[in-house]
Amino acid sequence: MVSGEAPQAEGSVRVDVWIWSVRLTKTRSQAAAACRAGHVRVNGERAKPAQALHRGDEVRLRHAGRDRIVVVSKIVKKRVGPPVAVECFVDNSPPPPPREAAVQVPVRDRGTGRPTKRDRREMERLQSRGPDSS
Repeated sequence: MVSGEAPQAEGSVRVDVWIWSVRLTKTRSQAAAACRAGHVRVNGERAKPAQALHRGDEVRLRHAGRDRIVVVSKIVKKRVGPPVAVECFVDNSPPPPPREAAVQVPVRDRGTGRPTKRDRREMERLQSRGPDSS
């Protein structure tokens, strides 16, 4: 095997192992938990952690508040480096939303307690106001 080349395995591999191996999740236990929770679909079907994954399968993963859609191009059984991991799948995911579009949660000072009804209504009024209305 040439240095830097992905350890290639013929046939199939567990879906949780592959998701972890190509760095879609940080840990294998996170990958298995995502499968058990129904956040992983293989070819449109809900996947269990031990389901076999083959070359050409489409994997949909909901992780960290983002949908990832990837097509398997290489089967790997061991975790590989980021440059090699990118070669193991074709990423068809939609681009992440811009940071401005993310919901901003108002922050209250520590120790101020629960907001009163008046405070809550004021916060709701400020949040419903768009950037163009004054």
